[in-house]
Amino acid sequence: MKIRKELWFGFSLMGLIILAAIAMLVGADKITNGHIGLLMLSLVVVAIMLGFPTAFTLMGMGMIFTWIAYEENTQKTLDLMVASAFKVMSNDVLISIPLFVFMGYLVERANLIEKLFKSLHLALVRLPGALAVATLVTCAVFATATGIVGAVVTLMGLLALPQMLRAGYDVKMSAGAITAGGCLGILIPPSVMLIVYGATAGVSVVQLYAGAFFPGLMLAGLYIGYVIILAKLKPSMAPPLPEAERYVPLPPLLEKVAPSHGARALPTLLKALKGQRNAEVPTGYLLKQLGVVLLPLILFVFVALASYASVTSVPPVDEIPAMEVETTTDSGLAEPPGGEEEETSASGLQEPPGAEQEKAEEASASNVAEPTAAVAAAADAPTSKPAPLSFWIGLAVGALALVVYYALLSFTRLEVFKMLLTSFFPLLVLILAVLGSIVMGLATPTEAAAVGALGGFLLAAAYKQLTLTVVKESVFLTAKTSAMVCWLFVGSAIFSAAFALLGGQELVENWVMSMNLTKTQFLVLSQVIIFILGWPLEWTEIIVIFMPIFIPLLDNFGVDPLFFGLLVALNLQTAFLSPPVAMAAFYLKGVSPPHVTLNQIFAGMLPFMGIQVLAIILLYNFPGIGMWLPEVLYK
Repeated sequence: MKIRKELWFGFSLMGLIILAAIAMLVGADKITNGHIGLLMLSLVVVAIMLGFPTAFTLMGMGMIFTWIAYEENTQKTLDLMVASAFKVMSNDVLISIPLFVFMGYLVERANLIEKLFKSLHLALVRLPGALAVATLVTCAVFATATGIVGAVVTLMGLLALPQMLRAGYDVKMSAGAITAGGCLGILIPPSVMLIVYGATAGVSVVQLYAGAFFPGLMLAGLYIGYVIILAKLKPSMAPPLPEAERYVPLPPLLEKVAPSHGARALPTLLKALKGQRNAEVPTGYLLKQLGVVLLPLILFVFVALASYASVTSVPPVDEIPAMEVETTTDSGLAEPPGGEEEETSASGLQEPPGAEQEKAEEASASNVAEPTAAVAAAADAPTSKPAPLSFWIGLAVGALALVVYYALLSFTRLEVFKMLLTSFFPLLVLILAVLGSIVMGLATPTEAAAVGALGGFLLAAAYKQLTLTVVKESVFLTAKTSAMVCWLFVGSAIFSAAFALLGGQELVENWVMSMNLTKTQFLVLSQVIIFILGWPLEWTEIIVIFMPIFIPLLDNFGVDPLFFGLLVALNLQTAFLSPPVAMAAFYLKGVSPPHVTLNQIFAGMLPFMGIQVLAIILLYNFPGIGMWLPEVLYK
């Protein structure tokens, strides 16, 4: 029986782990509970690689080794299990997971991805490697809306891969674009992985979402830039589409109005309202088309007015409360006996009768006058201020872009814009509503997830896909995924408690601290370990097993857990793109034509893994990419 290369790799890796564990035990002067904890860690990794369920492996190993740590005390072991499970189930952050997952499954079943891919493909048709670029953009948008890697990769494998292969695209580049784009849902909010990390590390999920926004866009932009450059340098790998593929038919009524497909839409429609063609085309239809054409202008005017009102408004001055008049009788303080007489005798002068009363009245009048003057000043204060120069520059740039847009808007592009209106913009509004409400502090992640679930429900209804079967499937898959995540958390809590009880955490900390690493060396070491762990393990195992080991070390090196989480989130993209596990490759292989081999898919993913490493380096050298938005919004 011939064993595949992937199995040889997996068995070899397991053998190395077991040999390392044995060498650790043999080489130790004295075997302590900490060494037993590291042995437990090694056994868990091997058991998961053999295919045992992760959650129950963690729980089983945790219970066995907790029993050993408590010196075979069964009662304490069971108490720890119950306490760990209760701690996880009472975590409010986890409520958002089933809601986000439900939103994703509903959006997936609304059949938006086919319309989205087609409209983006036609909108980006003039770019080199247009099909691959459209694939990456579709994956980024759809992954943001769903966050379900397997669903995105599978659907894009069914939809985009055949089209790219028919157009003569290189198999490796096509497979790499689909798998890399599908994995963006791990990083780009609303990501379930960020929720899991936040709950594990005790970091605000809101700040994680804000921090992951720009790194996610950066990674997607690097993918797109790589594809465009490769297609430009090697056109044979991504040949331009023929004219037949770029043709967009016009509706029959619009054919009567348009002199040609390339004619400018706005002036032609305005002329048609008063011209002879209006006799053949209803005025209502022309006004409807004109309304679609003017939508960007209307949106621009609305945003410009709202921005102007925001930058020119002056916050009202709070009303100053009336100051209390201080008198000697109210103050509770009195001159010491004889103090006044001593003062007059020393000075040799004496106030005329009634002078003290006049001074008190003057002081009282001045105290009352001060708040009155302040209130009058507040009433006279300006209610607006001039708009800053940056506003006018932005307004000019926007107006110029709008002029260029209408100068280039042909009837063909108008049809593509309509397709985007029915596929891209509904998803964009849903994403902005969910993420915007979280990042701007209008809603908690759980509340925003509920809004997202309602939005997914309404989208499915709007596209006439909301059937009883769809709802049942979505609910079932949501319950299945949520149960998996929650059991993982329970298993992780029990495992982490056992590891800490055995002293494994202390042993690891002492080992790391004994190396006298700098902050940079520690970050490089931790990211290399996570990168290697991404080969045999998925991101769920890495987060729930190894993050509780890394997190306590961060304070020793002055590393912000939020920044560390962003580095880990970028790094964990490799968990779906690294052989031999590389689940994205298996998802794609399951729906690809027979002549597309698994080795070709793996080879196509390697350049995108290199781009991920580049993204990690960029984020480390320029931490503002991830930290700027959280600092602006929350600090």
